[in-house]
Amino acid sequence: MSRLQLALNVPDLDEAVDFYARLFATGPAKRRPGYANFAIEDPPLKLVLFEAAGSESRLNHLGVEVADPAAVREHQARLEGDGIEASEGSGTCCYAAQEKVWIDAPDGPWELYSVLADSPTFGEGATTPTPGAGGSACCASASASATPPRT
Repeated sequence: MSRLQLALNVPDLDEAVDFYARLFATGPAKRRPGYANFAIEDPPLKLVLFEAAGSESRLNHLGVEVADPAAVREHQARLEGDGIEASEGSGTCCYAAQEKVWIDAPDGPWELYSVLADSPTFGEGATTPTPGAGGSACCASASASATPPRT
């Protein structure tokens, strides 16, 4: 199982969850304060919503969710073999323990990750997303060399 991830900054989480639930005919897979995600089967998409009322950008970041940590490592080796740096970024982010790497693309960051387990906290040292940060608080601390997600 692999699917594209689209992480969006939204001004009103309740309104966005209602809209996307109707658009994709499925409810959120996870809902927490300031955060929601949808695991959509058709099309295969992980839609992530960060409540960020004052954000100047709708796009937070892009990613690819893969089945397991071995797939993350295989992609990392392939990318680095092709001369593309893939920085370690594993840890807790978006209410989940994840194994991941960050890729700094010419047009912004991508993450390639596998979810290991659910988490009661948003990220490293945070219990909820930082208001207005577009959900990037845990993601920014997870990768020192890759560009963190835009807010």
